Amino acid sequence: MQKKNNLKERLKKKKELIGTWSVIPSSTIAEILGISGLDFVIIDQEHGPQSLETSQDSIRALENVNCTPLLRVSNNDPDKILRALEIGAHGIVVPNIKNYNDAKKAISSIYYKPKGNRGVSAYTRSSNYSPLFSKSRKFTNENILSVLLLESVESIEKIDDILEIKGIDVLYFGTYDLSQSLGILDDINNTKLLKEVSKIIKKILNKGISAGVLIENISDKKMWKKLGFNFFLYKVDCGIFLELLTNDIKKIKK
Repeated sequence: MQKKNNLKERLKKKKELIGTWSVIPSSTIAEILGISGLDFVIIDQEHGPQSLETSQDSIRALENVNCTPLLRVSNNDPDKILRALEIGAHGIVVPNIKNYNDAKKAISSIYYKPKGNRGVSAYTRSSNYSPLFSKSRKFTNENILSVLLLESVESIEKIDDILEIKGIDVLYFGTYDLSQSLGILDDINNTKLLKEVSKIIKKILNKGISAGVLIENISDKKMWKKLGFNFFLYKVDCGIFLELLTNDIKKIKK
């Protein structure tokens, strides 16, 4: 990626951003999502059948409609993070960050030295396939967006350690996984979960890090926004299509 990351700039200014998860491996779907007015789309290789090839096609499609493409890797693996970056993702989303070591490993994989230890090659899409861009590592470091997922009780308990790591742009609360960790599976609006999030949200915001969460309606957004969240994921592409079509078909059949 050799373009300025406007999404990252808007995050620094604490602007409100709306995106969605994309599990359908289709550049056409990605393009439609981008045209809708979303600020960003997270291509999901953890829970969807997205390959590097389909992800790269979706990245191109999103860039073409000026929507920022981010990519969630399947796990905190330096090789997977590197390959996701090399195909041109504007940011990396890393799941299941539980402690200091997890966060350090992720950030080290995302950035070039001195911020990290990302592998170097000029002959990739992210470098425009040319060694002419081999001296632009500083620019790349300044424009890659890093999103780490907090999905367990341990991640909540270790938040002070996680916040010691520099280079985190967004900490995203995986509320479904967190509810499972708390013993309240799928009850993502349970007061027990909200209490855990409320305990640490100010620490995150005070570090200048944005907070992210899934929303399924306007009421969700209002609730989380009051706590200081500004990085919102509205549902998942397959769920959006299924819900809309199901509702329409019911009406038509009546």
